[in-house]
Amino acid sequence: MTADGGSSLSNVALFADLAQPELDAIDKLCSFNRYSSQEQIIDRDSESQDVFFVLEGRVRVVLYSLSGREVTLDDLEAGSYFGQLAALDGHPRSASVMALESTLVASMRPTHFMNMLAEHPSIAMKVMLEFTRIIRASTDRIMDLSTLGANNRVHAELLRQARVVGAEDNVARITPIPVHSDIASRVSTTRETVARVLNDLARKKLVERQKNALVILDVARLEDMVEEVRGE
Repeated sequence: MTADGGSSLSNVALFADLAQPELDAIDKLCSFNRYSSQEQIIDRDSESQDVFFVLEGRVRVVLYSLSGREVTLDDLEAGSYFGQLAALDGHPRSASVMALESTLVASMRPTHFMNMLAEHPSIAMKVMLEFTRIIRASTDRIMDLSTLGANNRVHAELLRQARVVGAEDNVARITPIPVHSDIASRVSTTRETVARVLNDLARKKLVERQKNALVILDVARLEDMVEEVRGE
């Protein structure tokens, strides 16, 4: 519960349609923990099956290769949730999740999660829609990794981030400035390649690094570059 008596889950998108008494009932089913920056929340292949709701902070969903190389799958903001796959099928975790900053999460046992889906069809529908989003994003990513060169994959990732933040007058401001290693881990390349591509785009007046943002100066042109290579 929050200081004003409301549920701390009220800002989780999954629960947006619930009345306060329903939120309070779900709140009582959860445990609450805070994680420090870079602290692991769940490990891939672990047997835990709880579902986690991000109340404060940010988390990163990652995989690690046998050589220790990190592959970023997604970054989740406050209001998001993760861990639902293991809760639904009972199998080990498919990815690791770590906190990117001080992060407060609520965790729910899988039995409570399943009962909640049965009692609240609107929540079950949102979970299904989220799975469709993940599948579509994964399909696009597989295609990009299979068909695009490293430079083009960096272009595609910048376009994806520009679409997430939204463009105004064909200009998108990505904040905070993406770290080269983060982009590299998303598109399976090196930091050096990312730096080279960004420098090339800067020379072409397509991107500009400002104090607190990476600015895409011509989103439409970047989109044309990506779609031309994809053959769309």
